[in-house]
Amino acid sequence: MTKLPLPQICTQNLSLLSKLPLKNPFYKIKLIRVALMEMNNIRTFVILFFFFFSVNGLRTLSDDPCDPKARMDPRTLRSDQITVLINGYSESRIPLLQSLAATYATSPLVSSVLVLWGNPSTPAQTLAQLAQNLSLHHSISLLRQSSNSLNNRFLPRSSIGTQAVLICDDDVEIDHESFEFAVRVWGSNRDRLIGFFVRSHDLDLSRKEWIYTVHPEKYSILLTKFMILRNDYLFKYSCNGGPAMVEMRRTVDRMSNCEDILMNFVVADETNVGPVLVGAKWARDYGDARNDVDVDQDGGDQRLGLKDEGVKEVGLSSRRGEHRKRRGKCIMEFHRLMGRMPLRYGYGKVVNSVGEQALCEKGGHLVFCDKS
Repeated sequence: MTKLPLPQICTQNLSLLSKLPLKNPFYKIKLIRVALMEMNNIRTFVILFFFFFSVNGLRTLSDDPCDPKARMDPRTLRSDQITVLINGYSESRIPLLQSLAATYATSPLVSSVLVLWGNPSTPAQTLAQLAQNLSLHHSISLLRQSSNSLNNRFLPRSSIGTQAVLICDDDVEIDHESFEFAVRVWGSNRDRLIGFFVRSHDLDLSRKEWIYTVHPEKYSILLTKFMILRNDYLFKYSCNGGPAMVEMRRTVDRMSNCEDILMNFVVADETNVGPVLVGAKWARDYGDARNDVDVDQDGGDQRLGLKDEGVKEVGLSSRRGEHRKRRGKCIMEFHRLMGRMPLRYGYGKVVNSVGEQALCEKGGHLVFCDKS
């Protein structure tokens, strides 16, 4: 029998390996026998042996984000940085999205930025250009979602290597100082949701149903415009909760809304406390058609016009009345499926600095001394 060179033997056997149904033990044994008959060189057998079992090892890996084996050991997650997940959908917002992603990426507190693109109809060429622009920052990645489900915002991802995760929209800008302050606040309240934008649930006694509203003195729902949360809450939202949670995620898909409300349900059910509202020195919500202003920590407004009206018109909250009704229906459905109302109210606001609160006279008026 003519002996083939070692490289040629490897090539022939690897080719055979790729054609055999590896799940059948009979074929596995047959492959080993063939290899042994053809080879006099023990090194070739060792190469095939390790290749054979490495292929089967790879086949056991699951792409399921809820596979416990795919979860990172919590002890290995970084506690000194945060991972930013920006939800992207509208092509009219791409310039703004790029700017926001780049701003987050330059912060020393940010480990990485993941842009989650949820619009399946966006042309591949558009996304390729976006990916190229984002690649100028090595810490930014563009991930095209498999569907437009809002539940995808909360999928656990092996690429998240931090204990803290920021979920945010592609049309909300926060000043750097306030962003860093919010991260510090989360560090002292790791079990709670932390952010700048809140709403509330309430019970309409006349109709005996839950509603979605705004209270000036209390809040129970933190919005995903800017939401800092614990990494493992992503797993709890996407993978835990049994049939009831599956049905609640289906409600989010059916309504194309309310993923933030559901996350508040998940966290409040575990902690039995409400979210924490943080005061921002400067916050800009480009997608909210109800205002074209910047709101600072002291309540002051600065009028700004939008260059692209399409940026704000694509926002869900721009359809204010219908938007609130739909979210009220979500609260009722989540309450029905969970069998209890876990949402808890929070009060007050955590601010970075209150300044000097003594009163001084200026121009015949009493004002705070630090403003005089």
